[in-house]
Amino acid sequence: MADRTQKIPGVQFPFPFTPYSIQKDFMAELYQVLEAGKIGIFESPTGTGKSLSLICGALSWLRDFEQKKRQEEARLLETGPSRDEKDPSPLLSASCPETAAAQGPAGEPDWVTQFVQKKEERDLVDRLKEEQIRRRKREERLQRIHHNSQLKSAAKRLRQEEEETENLLRLSREMLAAGTGAEQPEQLESGEEELVLAEYESDEERKTARGVDEDEDDLEEEHVTKIYYCSRTHSQLSQFVHEVQKSPFGKDIRLVSLGSRQNLCINEDVKSLGSAQLINDRCMDMQRSKHEKRNEAEEEKPKRRRQEKRASCPFYNHEQMHLLRDEILAEVKDIEQLVAVGKEARACPYYGSRFAIPAAQLVVLPYQMLLHAATRQAAGIRLQGQVVIIDEAHNLIDTITAIHSAEVSGSQLCQAHSQLLQYMERYGKRLKAKNLMYIKQILYVLEKFVAVLGGNIKENPSTQSLPQTGTELKTINDFLFQSQIDNINLFKVQRYCEKSMISRKLFGFTERYGSVLSSSRERPRLAGFQQFLQSLQPGVTEAPAAPVDEGQARAPTSPLMHIEGFLAALTTANQDGRVILSRQDNLSQSSLKFLLLNPAVHFAQVVKECRAVVIAGGTLQPVSDFREQLLACAGVEAERVVEFSCGHVIPPDNILPIVLCNSISGQPLEFTFQRRELPQMMDEAGHILCNLCKVVPGGMVCFFPSYEYQRRVHAHWEKSGLLGRLATRKKIFQEPKSANQVEQVLTEYSKCIERCDQAKGRVTGALLFSVVGGKMSEGINFSDNLGRCVVMVGMPYPNVRSPELQEKMAYLDQTLPRRPGKAPPGRALVENLCMKAVNQSIGRAIRHQRDFASIVLLDQRYAQRPVLAKLPAWIRDRVEVTASFGPAVAMLRKVSPTSSLPREPPPP
Repeated sequence: MADRTQKIPGVQFPFPFTPYSIQKDFMAELYQVLEAGKIGIFESPTGTGKSLSLICGALSWLRDFEQKKRQEEARLLETGPSRDEKDPSPLLSASCPETAAAQGPAGEPDWVTQFVQKKEERDLVDRLKEEQIRRRKREERLQRIHHNSQLKSAAKRLRQEEEETENLLRLSREMLAAGTGAEQPEQLESGEEELVLAEYESDEERKTARGVDEDEDDLEEEHVTKIYYCSRTHSQLSQFVHEVQKSPFGKDIRLVSLGSRQNLCINEDVKSLGSAQLINDRCMDMQRSKHEKRNEAEEEKPKRRRQEKRASCPFYNHEQMHLLRDEILAEVKDIEQLVAVGKEARACPYYGSRFAIPAAQLVVLPYQMLLHAATRQAAGIRLQGQVVIIDEAHNLIDTITAIHSAEVSGSQLCQAHSQLLQYMERYGKRLKAKNLMYIKQILYVLEKFVAVLGGNIKENPSTQSLPQTGTELKTINDFLFQSQIDNINLFKVQRYCEKSMISRKLFGFTERYGSVLSSSRERPRLAGFQQFLQSLQPGVTEAPAAPVDEGQARAPTSPLMHIEGFLAALTTANQDGRVILSRQDNLSQSSLKFLLLNPAVHFAQVVKECRAVVIAGGTLQPVSDFREQLLACAGVEAERVVEFSCGHVIPPDNILPIVLCNSISGQPLEFTFQRRELPQMMDEAGHILCNLCKVVPGGMVCFFPSYEYQRRVHAHWEKSGLLGRLATRKKIFQEPKSANQVEQVLTEYSKCIERCDQAKGRVTGALLFSVVGGKMSEGINFSDNLGRCVVMVGMPYPNVRSPELQEKMAYLDQTLPRRPGKAPPGRALVENLCMKAVNQSIGRAIRHQRDFASIVLLDQRYAQRPVLAKLPAWIRDRVEVTASFGPAVAMLRKVSPTSSLPREPPPP
């Protein structure tokens, strides 16, 4: 497909420079997938301009789609409803597919069908008129922002007025205190805050706080047809936004970047909490205080105690956030720019960006936010009739599985039970009967979960030994029966947890439990509760002397939030998940884990609602996982799926993949689990690396199957002296286990290569030991001199003894059909996991058109036809299989700076 340039009549793809032929093919195929409403799997290697192809192809389609829609709207508004019942408006069919499909049922009189159709068309015309008015006003607002600073000045004046008002109030209080000679009020004891009157709010302030605005501009807008672009990390999303800014669509597109509160919050008091969960909870609590409505009848009743005044967020201002919304839509901004504008406007970027979603044409967000239904709903994301592009999708299946899996420890179960019991004892007389009923149900469930692990809810989990240890795997129904909670409706319990927000209330209760209650009668109960909480932290018997990070210190006191996720997971269909009981030496370390076996059940909703879905990546091979595990199981017909894979733009001489079947001494290279730790196998790998270091300039990256194997090999080479021999040619670096040290190691690795290149001495560069699936196998660029050769030691097969993997294999064998001449689905899963990891690792070296590198695969199993078939096409077509090391060295010498094509910097 990459050998021909597709052209769609009448369609032009604006591009910032002359595109490669494969980019033209990519954009044309993408356009057709979006137009036809299909599911596309697009693979384009890193360095081929995939991001720009996605941007220009998708936004060209959106441009044409909007133009056609406006033409149809103009026709409808000009001519009125269609008079031909046999040819209903295509806009009506597109906007109301369920109505169009339902028209004209068998036996329905013609006049009824015509009446329904006419009514639908009249309603559509009315909606189009309203939307036209809203769109015109929105465009006028955005034009004002583009061409003058009227709104910015208004926002600035409003902020100045608020600041002046605050200063006047502060001065008034100071003057009153000084003028009357009043003494400073005594500091209130703990608990007395509840007796102080809440600060007065005028009716206008309350109205603004509730978000009530009579201006129809602030009414909820219709969601225009848009593209949701998802990627894995914050940095990848920022990079994509910068590509949009540089593209021909950068000036006109309405783009909004979504992120978490942790990334977008500008309230320093909230952001300083550190933990994402704590930031979310504090934000929600401050919102409730701002939006809280008091029932007038209740206000008239005398109250014994008034609730403590809660602080509201100064940045959650309805008017300011709508001004920020317009700023967001007027010009393309990444997350950092969005935060900067929010700080300047004193408006919350988190909610301001969500207000911009309906009118946005392109929404950029992490794909965890899109793949989780509850998060989608909370963010205001509507997928009906929209386009979704999931980039960097090689880990899509694993991501969906991880998002919807859950694990709780014995320590969390005991802690949640104790906290909830204390809560019920304190407030039991104030709670309604239904609240008490559900709390008792949750307490019962927690008790049974601890019992099924073999523990006792009344004893300390850290010192409680279990009668038996090991791992046990259960179906959901069997687990519920064994736990004796099969008679409890978990759907109702889950709904209660969501609506009542019991976990948040419990968190606030435990957070305040030592400071709010001052009654001496409560202190003995409090002391026992605090002792229990301290006992859950191993090695801690007293309060810590040194201050502890607030986010880390408070996070363990909110275990019910984790347990709610586990309870929600247990509502999954019995065949789609399993529960793993892991019993360790003591109850505290034991756990219950829910494992999702069928990620398609959660992806099915995305596929069903969206107009089209595009799964894109640099390396997606083997793609059979997406077709079988994700799309087929989600009910997608095979004819709706389109695959596109293009070659690389580098010249053929710039890449040399070699499969080395035998060692220098002629021994077969097969790093199986049984053979790879033999001393002779580790020695053979070391001798090959020593010889490669003599031939390859600059940097080399050597990937091992696991951290443990890397450690063993390193220790063996150090003992045998091989490590010293390697160090005479390349300085040795190792991938750190800690993520915060990766940048430091990469910087030192890069500087070492640069110094060696300038010195022209005996040491020609650096050798980096890395791990497949580790910190440096994804998302790291080893371009140019940083990665002139990538070496793969063995094949990184996953641990087939893992209970999770065994259950997943068994599930696939039972649910997927076995194809003739192919491995069973379970075995194919293992092979695909291995080759996906290999493809991600070896793709680190070639990063742009003028780059060059060699890839050495040390294992004769790579020469097998089924394995070669799962390599990316641009590597597979150039693989050289050699039985001896001599010819391999001769080929490697050809891929060198002196004999290769002229090296030029990558195009801008």
